[in-house]
Amino acid sequence: NCTEFKTGTFQFDYSVDGIEKTGTFVRTEDLNIDYYENSVDSASVRWINDCEFILTKLNPKSISEEKSIHFKILTTDNDSYTFEYQLAMKDPYKKPRIEKGTATKIK
Repeated sequence: NCTEFKTGTFQFDYSVDGIEKTGTFVRTEDLNIDYYENSVDSASVRWINDCEFILTKLNPKSISEEKSIHFKILTTDNDSYTFEYQLAMKDPYKKPRIEKGTATKIK
């Protein structure tokens, strides 16, 4: 049931240099705001269907940050969902790098 996870406040765990950290993000129908490591980052959200969306940073600080990211919700639970993500535009000279994660809805 992806529609229950289109909007809300979420938490996710991630690793930087082997150190586990927790981030939070707030998603509305058309905006995603990430809070992590004392930083705030905003992106536009464009839904493709109920389970897939594209994030594009509003204020990219580098060429790599200008690239949109495609997210796909794979499974949902009572208060969390598992997703995979990759660059929205595929580079014909590189093997696609697909990452997975889990987000928990806290509001």
